[in-house]
Parts: sequence; structure tokens; C-alpha cells
Amino acid sequence: MNTVESEPYVVIERTSDYVYSVRLCRGPNNFFSYLMISAIADALERLDDYDDCRVVVLCAEGKNFCAGADFSGSAPAYSTADLYGAAERLFRTRKPIIAAVQGAAIGGGLGLAMAADFRVVSTETRISANFSRLGFHHGFGLSVTLPRVIGEQRAAELLMTGRRIDGSAAYALGLADRLADAENLLDETLELANEIALSAPLAVESIRATLRGNIADKVHVATQHEMAEQLRLRQTDDFAEGAKAMAERRTPNFKRS
Repeated sequence: MNTVESEPYVVIERTSDYVYSVRLCRGPNNFFSYLMISAIADALERLDDYDDCRVVVLCAEGKNFCAGADFSGSAPAYSTADLYGAAERLFRTRKPIIAAVQGAAIGGGLGLAMAADFRVVSTETRISANFSRLGFHHGFGLSVTLPRVIGEQRAAELLMTGRRIDGSAAYALGLADRLADAENLLDETLELANEIALSAPLAVESIRATLRGNIADKVHVATQHEMAEQLRLRQTDDFAEGAKAMAERRTPNFKRS
């Protein structure tokens, strides 16, 4: 791989003639934040201008793809509106994106993975839309992206239970497109990327645009509603208890208040 650009949150690398990767470099957990999502959006927009880029692989260094929010209290503050504004940009780029999801993709990390066109997981991948276990509403456009891929009923079950599933279950649900051994995850992702890159790039981009339709506009509308619900629920005792329980690694005691 040849490094093209390196920034505090992402590294852009050329992996083959027509495939580039955007690698998150805030391991081991790659907790999501406005700065990280904005950096990813910047990188994807930049690669849209590269004529020799036909496919983008979104990957991460460290143990986890993106373990969601940082509840340690050390994370920099950011506006939810700014975060979702940056997230919306991910859906307005032209090149197909394949996410290589190792380790955990939790909460907003799942939202990030769902912004991709394809997801490759391993037997060691762990996925959860854990918002309800935090006393919180989901975000990152998951109201649109999750049911779009796995259907309304399965999406509702994952969102309301906050259940954690492994890579094999994600593949069985259709949430992932390929299932690999952990040591072969990136190779499997690059194999799919290189296969797509063999196709005519203008045709691929045209097909992608047709299939995705107005998803960016739908995500914009969805995130406005998601943000309003998050702001409302953030004022509740249940949310305070959920966040505290998560930080303390214990089962929350919700009281509907």
C-alpha cells in the first residue's frame, strides 16, 4: 500500500491501481466523534476527484472498527448537529464504499458501517445498535439505513433490544455481504473491491446512484428527527443511568423517568 495522505484521524492509501482505502487511525477503539466523521467525509470527497479511484475501502487500525461513543469522559465535546451534518456528507459521495468491519461496530460505529455500500465482517466482529440499552434514541441515519438493508422488522428488533450479534449472525441477516476469517478480513474486502474495480467506473457510479436514489436526503430528514428525540431523551434519568452503567460496565436500572 502507498500512503497518499495522513491526517490525525484518517490515512488515505492506494491499495491497487483503482482501489484506495480510508483507514481510521484512532485505535484501538476508533471512538466516533465529529472530528473523525468530518475527516472521513473530507477523505471520501477528495477521492471523488481522483480519476484513478474506482472503489474505496473503509477500514480501521486497532482492535475495533468503531466502538461507538466514548463514555470515559475524556472525549472532546461536539455538537450533535455538527456531527450529523458531517455524517450526511458520507451519503453524498459518488464512489462505491466497502467497509471492512473488524472487532466492534457499536452504536454510531454501526451507523458508520451502514453508510457504506457493502460490509465485510469476520467471525470475530461484534455489532450492536445499543442505543435503547443506554436509554437513548438511535442516530446517524439508522432509521433509514438499517431497514433499507435488513428490512423493517429485523431493524426494529435490533434497535429495540439493543442486542449484540456476531459476524456470522450479521451475515445471516444480510447486514454483511461477506463473512471472512479475522486474519483474512482485509484481503476479502480488497478482493471484492478489485472485482468491482474491473467494471466500467462511470457505469458503476451510475448504477450506484440509481440504487441509492435520494438516500442522502432521506438521511438528512431522519437525522433531524433522531436528533430531536436524542435531545429529549438526554434530559431523562434513564439516559443518565444508561450512560453511567455503560461507563461502569454494569446492567442499567431503568425507571421510566
